[in-house]
Amino acid sequence: MSLSLAQKKAMRSIGHHLHPVVTVAENGLTENVIAELERALADHELIKVKLAQSERETRQQLIDTITQQTQAEVVQTIGKIALFYRRNPNANPKLSNLVRASEHHGRH
Repeated sequence: MSLSLAQKKAMRSIGHHLHPVVTVAENGLTENVIAELERALADHELIKVKLAQSERETRQQLIDTITQQTQAEVVQTIGKIALFYRRNPNANPKLSNLVRASEHHGRH
């Protein structure tokens, strides 16, 4: 399933306020990093990831690998930060960044 432009725009807006929950250090995608990405995506659905690599090509390769290994979609990349989304129909509403954002906007 590919995200529409409207969905991506809404997610970028939510993502703007998020802090990176996972950092991919210079040693790349270790098993622990993949496990942390899996947990973060399951809990939050929409996550920011910091890629510490200095080379743009290396960061793009990491992003491609992350999307393949986690089945997540890239919503946006800016510099060393990437925003990933993976739907979890059973996400805890207290943890999901999408649910929390929609509830927050509903209160205004």
